[in-house]
Amino acid sequence: MATISNVDNKRYQGLIISIALFLSLIGALLAFTFYTSSLLERNTALIDQTNQVANSAQAVIKDLFDLDHSYGEDTNSPHIQRALSRLEQNTTLITGSLSAIEQGGTITDADGKSYDLPNIDSNAQVNIAAADEQWKALEPKIQTYLKDADNIMVSSEDDLAQAVEQAKTSSLFINDSLDNLTKDVFNSAERQANRIRLVQLLGVAAIFAYFLVFVFFFVRRLRETDAEAFAARQETQEIMQTVNTGLFLLDKDLNIGQQHSRALNDIIGSDNLSGENFANVLRGRISDKDLKTTQQFIEQLYNPRVKEKLVNSLNPLHKVMLHNASGSKAQNNRFLDFKFSRVYDDKDIARILVNVNDVSDAVYLEQRLEKERSQNDMQIEMLTTILNVNPKIINEFIVNTQMHIDKMNNILKNPGSSQYELEGKLKAIYREMHSLKGEASALKLHSFTKIASDAEDKLHALQNQGQLSGNDFLPLAVHLDDLLSLSNTIATLGERINRSAPKTSQPVEEAPVLGDDIAKNSIPKTVMVETPRSNDSVNSVDFDGGQDIDLDSDEDDSLLSFYEAFVKDIAERQGKQVQIKSNTLAQVHIPERIAKPFKEMSIQLLRNAVVHGIEAPTVRHSTGKAEVGTIDLEVQNNDSNFMLIVQDDGQGIDYDSIRTKLSTEGRFSIEDANKLTKGQLLKQLFSSGFSTKDDADEDGGRGVGLDIIKAKVKDYDGKLNVNSELGQMTRFVITLPKA
Repeated sequence: MATISNVDNKRYQGLIISIALFLSLIGALLAFTFYTSSLLERNTALIDQTNQVANSAQAVIKDLFDLDHSYGEDTNSPHIQRALSRLEQNTTLITGSLSAIEQGGTITDADGKSYDLPNIDSNAQVNIAAADEQWKALEPKIQTYLKDADNIMVSSEDDLAQAVEQAKTSSLFINDSLDNLTKDVFNSAERQANRIRLVQLLGVAAIFAYFLVFVFFFVRRLRETDAEAFAARQETQEIMQTVNTGLFLLDKDLNIGQQHSRALNDIIGSDNLSGENFANVLRGRISDKDLKTTQQFIEQLYNPRVKEKLVNSLNPLHKVMLHNASGSKAQNNRFLDFKFSRVYDDKDIARILVNVNDVSDAVYLEQRLEKERSQNDMQIEMLTTILNVNPKIINEFIVNTQMHIDKMNNILKNPGSSQYELEGKLKAIYREMHSLKGEASALKLHSFTKIASDAEDKLHALQNQGQLSGNDFLPLAVHLDDLLSLSNTIATLGERINRSAPKTSQPVEEAPVLGDDIAKNSIPKTVMVETPRSNDSVNSVDFDGGQDIDLDSDEDDSLLSFYEAFVKDIAERQGKQVQIKSNTLAQVHIPERIAKPFKEMSIQLLRNAVVHGIEAPTVRHSTGKAEVGTIDLEVQNNDSNFMLIVQDDGQGIDYDSIRTKLSTEGRFSIEDANKLTKGQLLKQLFSSGFSTKDDADEDGGRGVGLDIIKAKVKDYDGKLNVNSELGQMTRFVITLPKA
């Protein structure tokens, strides 16, 4: 709750003073009443005391006459003893009471309660003095008699007689004086009572009159205040109904204030927001994480030690999507921008003012502009690639991309019901997608690479899913369609830039990927995916022979430059330094039918060497190696075979690491993994989905690259040889027959 401001204190200062005066009057009247009550009580005690003295005096005279009449009776008799005792008590009481009445002293009644007697006026002083004078004449004679009254050895007859004679004289004066004293005290008490009643009556009348005046002025002030409040509320309502933004106040408990702008209901999409909890309004319409962050954010806004600008920079509701409360169509979802400002009461944070704007149009415009910007960046990227890469390589990429998409489309269309068939489809699609990604990455076509990587993520998830179904492959159609669109864009840009160049391929019109034909101008192909045959170093399938083509030195240099740029790009992403060497690439004729698998396998082996083989510069330096790693790419072409050799001076194959990874992934138990030979471990390294890299990224870690190498070698009935020395090097030798 906010404290009352200084302005409010001044505004109600008159009211507070009036109430204080009213209470002071009541308090004064009550105090006067208590005082007069005490005074009346003391006067009553004085009247009682004078009456008691008078009665005691009568009792003394009566006892003296009784003792005189009974003189000669045994002094130890009960009658004499009682009379003597009463005479002694009453004598003492009269002496003390007369002194207390005269001096205004303290008396104690029979119940032990003490009273302070009031001071008496002059008339009462005369009467009490007369009574005291007569008593002082009688009291010594009584004391003389009482001294030996119960002693049978001493005669007290004369003392008693003198006391009786004095009592006869003094009793009349004492009684008259005490009667007059009682009348004076009673009259004085009555006068005081009358004054008290008058004062009380006047006090009550004054209080009542003051109350009427107070109520009159208070009601008038209240009416003025209500009128001001009504006018202010009317102005606030007019403002709240006019503004186009959502305005409301939040307290510490996240409760929305009673006043808010009319536009807030339309912006939030909810009625009756007054008094609602802000967290409940947002619950289910933003993520639970954002909701929790919002609650913590508002809590920090109420923390005076935290600067407001710093907190606002962490606003979780900046251009946040607010889902439709009814959960209907997505287009009804809106982007809202919440701005929070502290409302201070003096130096205390009283409330949080929230300003809400519907920024859906602006966000959608930003998204559209971002999409157009991305498309422009993509086209610039493609133009850069087209302008800086040999046209032959670009044309090969377009043809290969269309071929990969054709293959994946045909694989998707092939029926498959058993888990074995579905797993085969998955592996085949995975290989094609990874090969396509490798060629795109080599050309630095990151748009291609991004789409292919996203598709690989889904394929990897399916590979780890276990049970597969045909519907699991449907989302891949979107990725194939995107890849087709990018391929067409490259082809179109290439044609516009170099219309004089011979067209090696026609742009492919977009078509449903899962339709009968993936593209109108695609070359129909039939690919048979066979079950891999295990062999320590050989995988083979028959293929038709082909003719060789010669590459001039410029093309060879272009291809080597292509590989160098590819290796450098991967090395930069992996934080490594790598150089590629080749002494034979420009000297060896590559058969036409082997050119495509040669390039594809080269890309996979070079990536594998950079990602898995070459160490980081700090690691190489610590082991005494040069910080820059080296990859040798060599080709050999004899009469019957073509050989591709890729060797790196990296860390080699760690077979113990392979065993650990196999047991960790659950492919083998620890005992079975320890029993595997190097050949068997190497075979696992070439299996689909297995990688020694812990985290997958754009360059590797999904266990597809070596699987593609094995499949290509098998398709061309070739041989694969791997040689490695731990900490020194790894060499891949691929032999492909020409016929």
